[in-house]
Amino acid sequence: MTDDTANTGRRRFLVGSTSVAGAVGVTGAAVPFVGSWNPSAKARAAGAPVRIDISGLQYGEMLGPIPAWRGRPIFIVKRSEEALSALNEDPDRLTDPDSEELEQPDYAQNEYRSRRPDVMVLVGLCPHLFCSPTPHIELEPEPFDTDWRGGFFCPCHGSRFDLAGRVYSGSPASRNMQVPPHSFEDNDVLVIGIDEETSA
Repeated sequence: MTDDTANTGRRRFLVGSTSVAGAVGVTGAAVPFVGSWNPSAKARAAGAPVRIDISGLQYGEMLGPIPAWRGRPIFIVKRSEEALSALNEDPDRLTDPDSEELEQPDYAQNEYRSRRPDVMVLVGLCPHLFCSPTPHIELEPEPFDTDWRGGFFCPCHGSRFDLAGRVYSGSPASRNMQVPPHSFEDNDVLVIGIDEETSA
């Protein structure tokens, strides 16, 4: 009788102590797992909106590349009336002249691919193999295109884009350059990464 009581006491002690140890172990294992759901400071910074002062940007000039938004280069071009007029002179040269492929927000699915006609905002990467195209903003003949009307040329593989980031037919790239989400705080401050439609 005494032995049974002693054994029962030991069993209760062992079950209780292993339960406590198991609970501590589970809690210790759960902390890093729960912590992984919280984004790090680096992850938050990678997606944070970027404010850019464009007050000094003149017609026919480009600001960038700015490696500021999600680690991607950003091109900002201020287009003149002449450049805007040249955009749709020959739409047959373009693969997707009406921007039907979703490479831009809804508000940029227009003939200028921008929120404001004069300010073009692009992710400065060729969608072919993600090289960074060279800007050739002037509306003048270039060695790679004697009928050049301004835009971007990727020297790596020869893809060509107009001043709205639309790809020319026959280029290795099959899609237009990406237009990032953007908005304007005022006439001089551009915000990359925030849409006016979705900001609250």
